[in-house]
Formats: sequence, structure tokens, C-alpha cells
Amino acid sequence: MGERDHSELRGVQSDRAARLMELLGLSEDELCRLLDADPLTLVSGQLKHRSELPILLDLLDEAQQRAGPAVLRRWVRSGPPGRAPVDALFRRDFAAFEDALSELAERGYVLRRGRRSDR
Repeated sequence: MGERDHSELRGVQSDRAARLMELLGLSEDELCRLLDADPLTLVSGQLKHRSELPILLDLLDEAQQRAGPAVLRRWVRSGPPGRAPVDALFRRDFAAFEDALSELAERGYVLRRGRRSDR
């Protein structure tokens, strides 16, 4: 693989990372955590080949088409602390994230009201 091929791969990976950040409404710090990369690596486009990026983007593109971008960004952070879909990504538990996406596709985005203590 020549230098130009490496440069093109870096550009593709950087574009994929930016797309993931956009789809999920992630901060740069969150994106670095998810990709297990430092900020300099991310900004410089020096991401190693990350096989999870194209897979996650394919899954998320389908979810975005069904639910819409705003709903997807809200959904990814929904749930009890530590159990939101984004938390599965931070743990690098991609199977749990895929299961959550499947549930979103089957049930849609379900809003639950918080319990009131005065009842």
C-alpha cells in the first residue's frame, strides 16, 4: 500500500469518525473514548483501521432513516445511568448496542415518564 493509499484510508476513517460523532451527537471527548483514541490521533486523521466504524455507521444509518436524526441522538442517551445505548458503546459492548438498536427498530422510541414520589 503506497503513501497515497494510506492517506486516503486516513481520510475515510476520519470522515467515518466525524459521521459517527454527528449521528450520535457525541462530543470530541466522547468520540475519543468510544474509539479508544487520543485527541491528537483523531484530529490528525491517524486513526488505525477501525472495523467497528463502518459497521456502526451502517446500523445507525438504518436507524436514522427510521427514527430521524433528532430522535436517534436523544435515544442514544436514554435510559438509566450507565445503561443508555451510548454507555454500551463506551464499554465497547457492540453486541449490546446492536441489541438496543434492534429494540428501537421493533418498538420505536418509547418515552417513559419518571415516577413521582408524591403519589
